[in-house]
Amino acid sequence: MFAPLVVLSLIVGCVAGLLIINDSMQVSITSPLIVGGILTYAAATALLAHIGLSHIRRLERWSLTDSLSKLPNRRALHAFVQNHKATQEELAVAIIDLDGFKSVNDHYGHAVGDEVIKRCAEILLDHCGREAHAFRLGGDEFAICMIGPLAGTLVEGISRAFIDQFRKPIEVQDRRIMIGASIGITSSKGPDRISSGEAMRRSDVAMYASKACGKMRCTWYKSELDRNREQMRDLDAEMRAALANDEFNVAYQPLVSAKTGDIVAVECLLRWDARPDGPVGPHIFVPVAEESGLINAIGIWVLRRACEEALGWGDLKLSVNISAVQLRDVEFPILLGQILEETGFPAERLELEVTETCLVNDPVQAERSLDVIRGFGVNVSLDDFGTGYASIGFLRQFRFEKLKLDRSLVTDAQADEGSRAMMLSSISMARALKMDVTAEGVETEEQATLVRSAGCDQIQGWLYYKALPPEEIQRHFDLQIGAQRKLAAIN
Repeated sequence: MFAPLVVLSLIVGCVAGLLIINDSMQVSITSPLIVGGILTYAAATALLAHIGLSHIRRLERWSLTDSLSKLPNRRALHAFVQNHKATQEELAVAIIDLDGFKSVNDHYGHAVGDEVIKRCAEILLDHCGREAHAFRLGGDEFAICMIGPLAGTLVEGISRAFIDQFRKPIEVQDRRIMIGASIGITSSKGPDRISSGEAMRRSDVAMYASKACGKMRCTWYKSELDRNREQMRDLDAEMRAALANDEFNVAYQPLVSAKTGDIVAVECLLRWDARPDGPVGPHIFVPVAEESGLINAIGIWVLRRACEEALGWGDLKLSVNISAVQLRDVEFPILLGQILEETGFPAERLELEVTETCLVNDPVQAERSLDVIRGFGVNVSLDDFGTGYASIGFLRQFRFEKLKLDRSLVTDAQADEGSRAMMLSSISMARALKMDVTAEGVETEEQATLVRSAGCDQIQGWLYYKALPPEEIQRHFDLQIGAQRKLAAIN
């Protein structure tokens, strides 16, 4: 709307200028044309300056705002922290990473992924209120920043409340989507105030510690985490070398019949006993492998090795755990089929164990993978039942052949009537859905009596067997076959 005025003023201004400097033209400086031109030119110049300043301010706002979530962006967070660097009050920064967001994009598409980001931004803003500031750093990362007394305590409270929002699916475009959040927090104040870059680095390190500890939690930064992060990188490099050098091994924990006590199946468990610097437990190295993506290769190695070693154990079932990463991998069922074909292991003897977490992050892809897996004749069991939110609808959707009761449910049922009722109802539900039931973590005769009377089909735990090397399983199997033959001969 200002363009004609600007152009006109420039023309008039130019004419006026020419009239002034042309000595041959006898025009007075007070001529209305000249005065009008000068005034118009001055007004237009001021208008252009105002428009330019407004435009610059608007561009600056845009540069500090995330276009999708409308939250302040990473640059805004840096600016916010730097602008308050001189204050003596406490500064707290939390970095949030959404767990399982990649699978949302992969399965539902980026349009749905964008809606998930917007919904998460709304949830974060609601929890921040007027006390704290919310930011989107890019991708599936957000941040919380607060300055003032007890800033760290308040940011931690907001972080925990944000995580709790994702313990159940969120509704996005008529879809129930399950994601999670891992959060890292740091704070500083007074003379110890750190730069924005260092605050974000520390929060980032703490966030990765949350992921390594199982996700869906918040972790405070401490200097040891830097050393831990370095150790994780070293451990990842060690694992890659171990996989190449065949340093991993597999142990097997038997499952016994609740009626006869005979071994009817074995669960294979990954071990790293041949590590040059000494053995390290799977609870330490498996999370590192999951974070680095190495778990796919390790999982395939375990599956192949277990099928090779268990091939000669008669009709014993072989149970193998698979991770959420493997189940999301569209190539996993193909690799499974290749292993069964190459090793000659009977598919009907193989059972894959999955946890609820493996399924809820991407239920559609999980169901597709399980359908292909069952097409080979392989059974699927739900592990650690009793620790999540699985309902009868969930069990019917995925059609498990077996339910494995978590050790905590068995332990609590021994001392608590409510837990005992929960265990009994779980077994009844499994029976109604034609699923076998295994009780895990049985360590005492009292627990064994309890789960037998409750109707469990199989029992697993240290009361009967710990994890054994393959040659020990072979020895026990041979003894069991010999005893069965003698009994058959007597009868």
